[in-house]
Amino acid sequence: MASKEAYITGIGQSEVGVRLPRHPMLLTVDAVNEALNDAGLTLDQIDGVFTFPGKSPGYLAFSPIGADDLIDTLGIDAKWHMGAIEQPAQLSAIGMAAMAVKQGLCRHVICFRTVYEAGGMANPEVYMSGMKQATVSGASQWTSPFWATSAACWVAQYASRHMHKYGLTREQLAQIALNGSRNAMKNPRARAITKEELTFEKYMSARLISTPLCLYDCDRFSDASTVIIVSAGDALDEVKCEPVRIASMAGSVDRYSWDQVDWFAAYETGEDLWKHTDYTKDDVDTAQFYDGFAFLPLTWLEGLGFCEKGEGGKFIEGGTRIALDGELPLNTNGGQLGAGRLHGFGFAHEAVTQLRGLGGERQIPGDPKVAVATSGGGPMAAALLLAKD
Repeated sequence: MASKEAYITGIGQSEVGVRLPRHPMLLTVDAVNEALNDAGLTLDQIDGVFTFPGKSPGYLAFSPIGADDLIDTLGIDAKWHMGAIEQPAQLSAIGMAAMAVKQGLCRHVICFRTVYEAGGMANPEVYMSGMKQATVSGASQWTSPFWATSAACWVAQYASRHMHKYGLTREQLAQIALNGSRNAMKNPRARAITKEELTFEKYMSARLISTPLCLYDCDRFSDASTVIIVSAGDALDEVKCEPVRIASMAGSVDRYSWDQVDWFAAYETGEDLWKHTDYTKDDVDTAQFYDGFAFLPLTWLEGLGFCEKGEGGKFIEGGTRIALDGELPLNTNGGQLGAGRLHGFGFAHEAVTQLRGLGGERQIPGDPKVAVATSGGGPMAAALLLAKD
C-alpha cells in the first residue's frame, strides 16, 4: 500500500562551483528552497532533517553544516533528526529518512549533503583547522608514513588487482571519465567543473595520481548543497510534484579502516538490494553510480549483477553500453568526475531528474521508470532503487 511506502517528492541543488564566495549555509538554504518549491511544500510542513555525515569539526570543508544548524537557521519543528558518519554511506541518510516516514515518525523529511571542499582549501584556518596533527592513530598510522593519505591510493590497489586478475585495461577504464565528461557538457550545473569535453588522448597522457588512476579518474573538490525531500505515502496529497518511490534500499560496512578489506561493499550491497523488491536488474533504465574514482562504478556494475565479477571492464569497453542512448545510461549528469564531488547525493538527485523526464539535453530516451543510485566506495556502501510506479 502506498501509505506504507516512502517517496522522494522534492529535489533541490544550489549552484555548483569551485571556491564559491557564498557561505555553505546559504548554499544549503538555496537547495532547500528549490526542493520545497519542487515538492510544493512549505517549511512548516517539514518535520524531519537527516544528513550525512553531520557537521565535521576540524574539517568543516568536508561537512560544514549539521542537521542542528539547519534546524536552528530555518526554525524547523523537527520530530526526528540525525546527522552522523557512522552509517553505511552517504545515501543511507535518505534510507534512514525513509524508515522514519514508514514508521510514522515524520511526514516530510529534508535530507541534505553540503560540501565546501574547494572553498575550504582557500580558507584553511576556518575550514581545515584540524587537519594538522602532531601524531596519528588508528588506520592513519599505516598510511600517513607513506604519504598514502588519499583514498586514491587505497582504491588504486583494488583497481590494480582487477587489472592483474581480470585483465582490466586503462583503455577500458577511460570510458568512465570520458562518459562523465561528455554528459557533463550537457548539464548546465556542471559548467564550473567541466569546461571542455575530455578526449581519449588527453586522458591517456594525463599524469598518474596512484597507478593505475590518473588525474581524470579522480573527482574534483566542489562547493554545493543537494537536498532530497522524503515523504510518507499517506502524505502525497500534500505535494504537487511527481513522486518517486523508494522501491528498495541496502547498505553494508566491512571495515571503516579499509584494512584487509577483500571485496568492496558494493558487492554485498548490490546483492542485498534485489532481496527487497520484485524488480530486477533488467528493469533498470538508468544507473547513477558513485564515481569518486573511475574504478568504483565497475564494482557497482559487477555488484548489482549487470555483469559478472571481473567483467566490468568488458562491459564499459568502447563506452556505447553506458552512453545516454546505450542499454544502461550511466551517470547522466556527468557524475562526480564531470559534475563535481557532491558526495553521493547528486546521484539520487539525477536519478529523480531522469525518471521525471527533466534531464533536458542529457535526458535519456523513452519513458524511464526505474533507476538505481549508489554511494560509497571501498568497505562502505549504500544503494537506492527508485521507481516511478
